[in-house]
Amino acid sequence: MTEREYDIAVVGGGPAGLTAALYAGRALKRTLLLEAGLPGGELLNTEAIEDYPGFASITGPELASKMAEHALSFGAELVSARVSSVVPLPDGRQRIEVEEEEPYYAKAVIVTAGGQPRKLEVPGEQEYAGRGVSYCAVCDGAFFRGEHLAVVGGGDAAIEEAAFLTRYASKVTVIHRREEFRAQHLLVERARQNPKIEFLLDSVVEAITGDESRVTSLRLRNVRDGERSELAVGGVFIFVGFIPNTQLVAGHVDHDPQGYYLTDANMRTSIPGIFAAGDVRAQLTRQVTTAVGDGTTAAIAATKYVEEELAQPEMAAVGAG
Repeated sequence: MTEREYDIAVVGGGPAGLTAALYAGRALKRTLLLEAGLPGGELLNTEAIEDYPGFASITGPELASKMAEHALSFGAELVSARVSSVVPLPDGRQRIEVEEEEPYYAKAVIVTAGGQPRKLEVPGEQEYAGRGVSYCAVCDGAFFRGEHLAVVGGGDAAIEEAAFLTRYASKVTVIHRREEFRAQHLLVERARQNPKIEFLLDSVVEAITGDESRVTSLRLRNVRDGERSELAVGGVFIFVGFIPNTQLVAGHVDHDPQGYYLTDANMRTSIPGIFAAGDVRAQLTRQVTTAVGDGTTAAIAATKYVEEELAQPEMAAVGAG
């Protein structure tokens, strides 16, 4: 095995990837963890976590740091690199192409690459990105002290981020296209009790407007009666979904209509030797706890694959050919 060859490679350093690297390292497999940024993924953009067992409350960056330290303590090798593709090879291995470097090789790959925030795709969104349009309250909230802010969305992220923004904003208006929320009931009730949060339901954003330097208002439409209105705001934070980074694997991998990988109970994708865990996988919910569970299962299944399936005589014969 050369210095760029590994038993298991993990693509993505969020909770699923860090857990997978931990378990692969514990199994004494030569493990590579590839992450373009700092380990932690979306944890780094989460101010407070209150639903991870063992911690009544912990900041996202603190939990990320603990997870990374734990994974590396079992021998996983962390490399800062952006993966461009994972290419299945005829001999059963996987070639991991990275930007501006020679490729890496692994007997099995666990894809935990997360994804990107979904855009509203309305006029002004791209124009005012970074000038009042944001997708991360923890990253940008402090720039909007004293402003009236809007949060667009109805899931956990939207409600949690709205609550976080109240520490800076004079008021936060949550805009949701439906009357009912997808967010947890507890989160919604907390938000309703916050005097700085108001709700604008059955409404959609049709355009984001502003002056030469920043966002100044939103153009809205009521989905029930079609009535249009304008809301003066100093910024808008958008949390309307997630687009998984599932384009990395060369060749077709079975996926659902939203692009999430379909796996079996052992996190196997439709391509032998490629596993998926966390936010790239189709599942009921996407939480830190489910990502950690996915990463555990994927690492154990990948270890079994490396030790048993790749060692079968017929697989060895394919590699020799």
